[in-house]
Amino acid sequence: MTKKEIEDELMDLKSDYIRIQGDLEKATSFGVNTSKGEQQLIEMENRMKELNRKLDELK
Repeated sequence: MTKKEIEDELMDLKSDYIRIQGDLEKATSFGVNTSKGEQQLIEMENRMKELNRKLDELK
């Protein structure tokens, strides 16, 4: 994976993370079960950590 590919994926993940986080806040206000969305955020956080490690290795 190139540095550009890692940076692009990180940008996509960050954008999706913010969107999902906003959706979860709205769902919570309506009393909707958010466990699936919360799990998705955890998985995204783990992927972002992994990509940031890879990016650090390339520097």
